[in-house]
Amino acid sequence: MRAVTANALCAGQTRPGSGGRTRVLRLLLTLCALTALFAPATPARAADTTPAQAADTAPPSQAAYFADRLRENPVYVTDQLPREVPRATAPDFARIAKKTGVPTYVLVLPMQSSTGGKELLGAVHDRLGRDGLYVLIEGTDVAQATAYGVRAPADAAATVALYELPYDAGPLRSFERFAEVIAQGGEKAADRAEAARAKSEDDEPAEMYIGPSDRSNQSLLTGTLLTGVPLLIMLSAGYVRRRRRRSGAERRLPRWVVPGTAALTATAIALTAPVVFDQTRSSAARTPSPADLSARVERVAAGLKQDPVYADPESPRVLDARQVDRLHDRIRDFRRSDGGGPVYVSLVPQTPESESAGDPDLFAAAVHAKVGVDGVYVVADPADGTIDVYNHGLRLDSNHLFLDLPDSVAYGDSKADRADDHLLGERLDALMTFLDETPRTDRPGSESAPAPAPRAADEHTLPPLFATDFWPGLFVGAFLALLLSGIAAGLTWIVGALLRRRSATPQSPASAPASASASVSASNLRRTAHAELTSLIGEFTEPSNDEPDDHGEHGRAWDCLDAAMLLVEGDPGRTRERDTDPATLVTVIVLARAGRAALAGEATEQCCGVNPLHGPAVGRRHVRVSREGNRRRMLPVCDPCRDTAVAEPGGIPDRLLKLPGLESGGSRLPYYEATDGPLSAVPDGIARLIDKVRETAGVH
Repeated sequence: MRAVTANALCAGQTRPGSGGRTRVLRLLLTLCALTALFAPATPARAADTTPAQAADTAPPSQAAYFADRLRENPVYVTDQLPREVPRATAPDFARIAKKTGVPTYVLVLPMQSSTGGKELLGAVHDRLGRDGLYVLIEGTDVAQATAYGVRAPADAAATVALYELPYDAGPLRSFERFAEVIAQGGEKAADRAEAARAKSEDDEPAEMYIGPSDRSNQSLLTGTLLTGVPLLIMLSAGYVRRRRRRSGAERRLPRWVVPGTAALTATAIALTAPVVFDQTRSSAARTPSPADLSARVERVAAGLKQDPVYADPESPRVLDARQVDRLHDRIRDFRRSDGGGPVYVSLVPQTPESESAGDPDLFAAAVHAKVGVDGVYVVADPADGTIDVYNHGLRLDSNHLFLDLPDSVAYGDSKADRADDHLLGERLDALMTFLDETPRTDRPGSESAPAPAPRAADEHTLPPLFATDFWPGLFVGAFLALLLSGIAAGLTWIVGALLRRRSATPQSPASAPASASASVSASNLRRTAHAELTSLIGEFTEPSNDEPDDHGEHGRAWDCLDAAMLLVEGDPGRTRERDTDPATLVTVIVLARAGRAALAGEATEQCCGVNPLHGPAVGRRHVRVSREGNRRRMLPVCDPCRDTAVAEPGGIPDRLLKLPGLESGGSRLPYYEATDGPLSAVPDGIARLIDKVRETAGVH
């Protein structure tokens, strides 16, 4: 009845009466007018007070959340870094914290992009109301430490942990070094911090771990050495063996020695490489358990079951109460719309160290599986401001959501980049408008299954040494061995050619070069024999009388020439024929050189009995003439052979002349035993050699 009367009065429906009643009516009309005038402003004022009224029921602030966690346990490890710092490491942090000697509260969190570490610790201390050492570890480093009401060199300890350890030392080792310095006291901590800072200017700490690329390099080097070194040994030994065979030298080592050495070398490399390259992990991160990897998803899913908008309590607040209420209203309206449905908004940072390795698609799929309700799942990152939208089971055009979502909504603009909250409230409101306008489909759509995240057990584990680039390294080693052996052979050939050219310089016949080589080719013997014999014929001059002087220089030269011509049947050209045996050629060379020496006034009675091609002998000596046993013989020796007989008696058998061709037959017999011809008389002197030639030819 009062309402009806008031409405009637407001409408001006009055009855006649006294003046006092008229004044009352006027007063009521005035009140009605004022009510009508200010009625639109009343809701606005109420809306303005909504955030203050809602503050009592809003989730706790970031500092209050951490204070509650530290009240339960003085060490809090976030569930957002399981790949780097699993929550299971909390007892280890607690054990180290006791070493500081003061009450210590530790927060292990992701990087705080918009909140200063010192301000956060101060706010947490104010909320917790307990004095002590407050430490903030962001990722892997001690980012901030402050002492409240206790004496602790926090700044010095943080400096030491920063400069004394490499960047990959890990959070546990960094916090352990921090606690160690805290326990030393203020004076020692300050000195240590100054020393660490000064040392870091000259030399940074060496890294403690290697990465996958370093392991690939180790594998490549191991494979290269494993094939390159043994193959190079075999190729080099084969080349040396061929050179010795060409020179007529005896084979001094059994055939199994070279392959055995190569096999032992390969085995040694294969066994030593894992000891030298013994790294197995690429970082100090521990392998998380399945519970560590699922903790954050379960936390977010539990929150979304209670409220479709979940704001991460570990991150700074990016939506105020009014924006949250506005978002709730938009979500409610979309759910009631035709073709709409539930919308779940997760305001959670996505980091590479998280269970989903920073993949919002994978995170949204995991949350959807835990919530168990189809809908649109929105992942808004409060750290970088990105917004990702995924349709799981609603009749919405998923391609439209993926392809046509405006960049201003998904990534923001320059204004959003400058804002601490990335204007997420306005952009989420724009997202709801975009969802309202998204085309509907006849059947529910769903996102394709995202690629799985890397296995946490393998993420920080190095591949085996004998894997990755080890196999290409085997081919590289073989190629390098062939290349190096080819280069070595080429250089050896060039040096040998230069030496041969130098040795071709004309020398005195009496002092022919005493080459250490014990073998000579048949072609070289033919060339040398022809050159020496023709030179002797050209230099020879008969005495004035018809008969040669047997006792003069011409007499000895004539005897040598006569014997040499008997060997070639009077034709010097026979020395160039292939059927002339090497023993005959050597005898011709010895006789021709002796004759030339006689003409030059350097007549000698004996040439080297070890190798007649060495030249004149300087004496006689018992020398070892066989590598098997200790058989010796008195032989005239040249100067180098005499030195060898004194310094290395076992080297004389290698210096004995080896006749090429069938005469030597590959035997170990010395030249004077390998033939029955005149050459066997060389050790007995030039005169005996001449007589032997004449006896063989039947000339007396």
